Amino acid sequence: MISNLKKTLTAILMTLLLSSPAFAGWDPNDVKKAQETVAAFKKSDPDMAAFFSKAHGYVVYPSVGKAGFGIGGAHGSGVVFEGGKAIASSKLTQVSIGFQFGGQVYSEIVFFQDKASMDMFKKGEIELSAQASAVAVTAGIAAKTDFKDGIAIFTMAKGGLMYEASVAGQKLSYKAK
Repeated sequence: MISNLKKTLTAILMTLLLSSPAFAGWDPNDVKKAQETVAAFKKSDPDMAAFFSKAHGYVVYPSVGKAGFGIGGAHGSGVVFEGGKAIASSKLTQVSIGFQFGGQVYSEIVFFQDKASMDMFKKGEIELSAQASAVAVTAGIAAKTDFKDGIAIFTMAKGGLMYEASVAGQKLSYKAK
Protein backbone atom coordinates (compact mmCIF):
# COMPACT_ATOMS: atom_id res chain seq x y z
CA MET A 1 0.00 0.00 0.00
CA ILE A 2 2.72 2.49 1.01
CA SER A 3 4.82 1.42 -1.97
CA ASN A 4 1.93 2.18 -4.36
CA LEU A 5 1.29 5.52 -2.64
CA LYS A 6 4.97 6.41 -2.96
CA LYS A 7 5.01 5.50 -6.65
CA THR A 8 1.85 7.50 -7.33
CA LEU A 9 3.09 10.55 -5.42
CA THR A 10 6.46 10.36 -7.16
CA ALA A 11 4.79 10.14 -10.59
CA ILE A 12 2.57 13.14 -9.85
CA LEU A 13 5.45 15.24 -8.50
CA MET A 14 7.74 14.42 -11.39
CA THR A 15 5.01 15.23 -13.92
CA LEU A 16 4.33 18.59 -12.25
CA LEU A 17 7.97 19.50 -11.79
CA LEU A 18 9.44 18.33 -15.05
CA SER A 19 6.71 19.59 -17.33
CA SER A 20 7.46 23.03 -18.68
CA PRO A 21 4.74 25.31 -17.34
CA ALA A 22 3.43 27.80 -19.86
CA PHE A 23 3.34 31.43 -18.85
CA ALA A 24 -0.16 32.79 -18.98
CA GLY A 25 -0.83 36.40 -19.87
CA TRP A 26 0.10 39.10 -17.38
CA ASP A 27 -2.42 39.19 -14.53
CA PRO A 28 -2.58 42.40 -12.45
CA ASN A 29 -4.06 40.30 -9.63
CA ASP A 30 -0.66 38.57 -9.35
CA VAL A 31 0.93 41.95 -8.57
CA LYS A 32 -1.69 42.56 -5.89
CA LYS A 33 -0.97 39.15 -4.29
CA ALA A 34 2.77 39.91 -4.40
CA GLN A 35 2.25 43.30 -2.74
CA GLU A 36 0.11 41.67 -0.03
CA THR A 37 2.91 39.15 0.54
CA VAL A 38 5.46 41.95 0.86
CA ALA A 39 3.22 43.63 3.45
CA ALA A 40 2.96 40.34 5.40
CA PHE A 41 6.76 39.93 5.43
CA LYS A 42 7.23 43.52 6.63
CA LYS A 43 4.59 43.01 9.32
CA SER A 44 6.34 39.85 10.57
CA ASP A 45 9.67 41.69 10.69
CA PRO A 46 9.77 45.48 10.25
CA ASP A 47 13.52 45.22 9.53
CA MET A 48 12.59 43.64 6.16
CA ALA A 49 11.94 47.16 4.84
CA ALA A 50 15.72 47.64 4.58
CA PHE A 51 16.02 44.74 2.13
CA PHE A 52 13.32 46.18 -0.11
CA SER A 53 15.04 49.57 -0.18
CA LYS A 54 18.65 48.38 -0.67
CA ALA A 55 18.08 45.50 -3.13
CA HIS A 56 18.34 46.22 -6.84
CA GLY A 57 15.38 43.91 -7.42
CA TYR A 58 13.45 41.01 -5.98
CA VAL A 59 10.98 38.30 -6.88
CA VAL A 60 7.95 37.52 -4.71
CA TYR A 61 6.38 34.06 -4.72
CA PRO A 62 3.13 34.52 -2.73
CA SER A 63 2.32 30.83 -2.56
CA VAL A 64 4.73 27.92 -3.06
CA GLY A 65 3.35 24.40 -2.63
CA LYS A 66 5.74 21.73 -1.42
CA ALA A 67 5.22 17.99 -0.99
CA GLY A 68 7.45 15.00 -0.50
CA PHE A 69 7.70 11.34 0.30
CA GLY A 70 11.34 10.37 -0.27
CA ILE A 71 11.42 12.45 -3.44
CA GLY A 72 9.78 15.82 -3.21
CA GLY A 73 9.26 19.03 -4.98
CA ALA A 74 7.87 22.52 -4.81
CA HIS A 75 6.38 24.91 -7.32
CA GLY A 76 5.13 28.47 -7.28
CA SER A 77 4.53 31.51 -9.46
CA GLY A 78 5.78 34.96 -8.68
CA VAL A 79 6.25 38.56 -9.74
CA VAL A 80 9.61 40.22 -10.39
CA PHE A 81 10.19 43.77 -9.18
CA GLU A 82 12.99 46.10 -10.22
CA GLY A 83 13.19 49.64 -8.92
CA GLY A 84 9.94 48.98 -7.04
CA LYS A 85 7.99 48.27 -10.26
CA ALA A 86 6.58 44.93 -11.44
CA ILE A 87 8.48 44.02 -14.61
CA ALA A 88 8.09 40.27 -15.13
CA SER A 89 6.72 36.97 -13.95
CA SER A 90 8.68 34.03 -12.61
CA LYS A 91 8.28 30.36 -11.79
CA LEU A 92 10.04 28.56 -8.94
CA THR A 93 10.62 24.83 -9.25
CA GLN A 94 12.38 22.72 -6.64
CA VAL A 95 13.30 19.06 -6.53
CA SER A 96 14.49 17.46 -3.29
CA ILE A 97 15.86 14.05 -2.36
CA GLY A 98 16.18 12.62 1.14
CA PHE A 99 14.06 11.94 4.19
CA GLN A 100 10.86 13.93 3.80
CA PHE A 101 7.19 13.38 4.36
CA GLY A 102 4.25 15.75 4.19
CA GLY A 103 3.30 18.96 2.50
CA GLN A 104 3.31 22.64 3.16
CA VAL A 105 2.62 25.99 1.59
CA TYR A 106 4.92 28.97 2.08
CA SER A 107 5.77 32.36 0.62
CA GLU A 108 9.26 33.19 -0.61
CA ILE A 109 11.08 36.37 -1.56
CA VAL A 110 14.43 36.29 -3.35
CA PHE A 111 16.39 39.58 -3.22
CA PHE A 112 19.08 40.53 -5.74
CA GLN A 113 21.67 42.85 -4.22
CA ASP A 114 22.90 44.56 -7.37
CA LYS A 115 22.40 44.90 -11.11
CA ALA A 116 24.86 42.07 -11.81
CA SER A 117 22.94 39.50 -9.74
CA MET A 118 19.62 40.75 -11.17
CA ASP A 119 20.96 40.43 -14.72
CA MET A 120 22.11 36.85 -14.04
CA PHE A 121 18.56 36.03 -12.87
CA LYS A 122 17.05 37.64 -15.99
CA LYS A 123 19.34 35.54 -18.20
CA GLY A 124 18.28 32.35 -16.41
CA GLU A 125 21.72 31.88 -14.90
CA ILE A 126 20.53 31.61 -11.29
CA GLU A 127 19.99 28.19 -9.80
CA LEU A 128 19.81 28.12 -6.05
CA SER A 129 21.76 25.14 -4.80
CA ALA A 130 21.56 23.37 -1.49
CA GLN A 131 24.18 25.81 -0.19
CA ALA A 132 21.85 28.80 -0.73
CA SER A 133 19.86 28.83 2.45
CA ALA A 134 16.53 30.52 2.96
CA VAL A 135 15.85 32.34 6.20
CA ALA A 136 12.46 31.92 7.89
CA VAL A 137 11.03 35.33 8.69
CA THR A 138 10.65 36.12 12.37
CA ALA A 139 10.85 39.43 14.18
CA GLY A 140 14.39 40.82 14.01
CA ILE A 141 15.84 38.20 11.63
CA ALA A 142 16.33 40.60 8.69
CA ALA A 143 18.71 42.75 10.76
CA LYS A 144 20.91 39.66 11.29
CA THR A 145 20.84 38.53 7.65
CA ASP A 146 22.94 39.71 4.73
CA PHE A 147 23.34 38.92 1.04
CA LYS A 148 25.38 35.89 0.06
CA ASP A 149 26.82 35.96 -3.47
CA GLY A 150 24.42 38.81 -4.27
CA ILE A 151 21.29 36.96 -3.15
CA ALA A 152 19.20 36.83 0.03
CA ILE A 153 16.21 34.49 0.42
CA PHE A 154 13.42 34.74 2.97
CA THR A 155 10.48 32.38 3.50
CA MET A 156 7.32 32.52 5.58
CA ALA A 157 5.19 29.44 6.33
CA LYS A 158 1.52 29.64 5.41
CA GLY A 159 0.36 26.16 6.41
CA GLY A 160 0.95 22.42 6.34
CA LEU A 161 3.45 20.15 7.99
CA MET A 162 6.65 18.82 6.49
CA TYR A 163 9.25 16.55 8.09
CA GLU A 164 12.42 16.94 6.13
CA ALA A 165 16.13 16.23 6.06
CA SER A 166 16.83 16.51 2.37
CA VAL A 167 18.97 18.17 -0.27
CA ALA A 168 17.18 20.45 -2.69
CA GLY A 169 17.88 22.89 -5.46
CA GLN A 170 15.65 25.61 -6.85
CA LYS A 171 15.37 26.77 -10.43
CA LEU A 172 13.95 30.23 -11.05
CA SER A 173 12.63 31.34 -14.42
CA TYR A 174 12.11 34.85 -15.80
CA LYS A 175 9.48 36.02 -18.30
CA ALA A 176 9.23 39.76 -19.09
CA LYS A 177 5.70 41.15 -19.11
